Amino acid sequence: MAEREAPKGGNEWALKVALRPPVAADLPTFFAQQLDPEANWMAAFTAKNPADRTAFDAHWAKIMADEGIEIQTILVDGRVAGYVLSHGWFGPLEISYWLGREFWGQGIATRALSLFLERQETRPLHARVVKDNVASRRVLEKCGFRLAGEDKGFANGRGEEVEEYILTLGRADDHGK
Repeated sequence: MAEREAPKGGNEWALKVALRPPVAADLPTFFAQQLDPEANWMAAFTAKNPADRTAFDAHWAKIMADEGIEIQTILVDGRVAGYVLSHGWFGPLEISYWLGREFWGQGIATRALSLFLERQETRPLHARVVKDNVASRRVLEKCGFRLAGEDKGFANGRGEEVEEYILTLGRADDHGK
């Protein structure tokens, strides 16, 4: 299990961020996090109906069975905080992550993504973020992603078409690294 402690700064303690393979016991937390309306708005590209447990279970069964997907559960001080994954469902390898709202704004997403990128060495690696999700774009840029383009797509989390940024880590001429 990969882990790293946060810088202590002015706090007496530091959050320990770790990654491990997901287990079935993580799924109820992922489902509960998916029900958060603000998180769905920020993520934008979410399930059509976040409250549909049957669709959630089917989606996660597909994810867990797909050997082409690299996925890790994010732990913060031993608590399930979210997940980070890479997939090639739509062509080029993409990264996605989800963090429960109670873990936002603490540098956890940046640390978790950094740990994940140490494992997932394939490059280039792409990410998409809705244009007004400044925090997620900052996380990606802190981890080395750079703006590569723009796109539009229908976002279930907002019920409308939104503009998004496409960011890339590495270049196509890096020969996969």
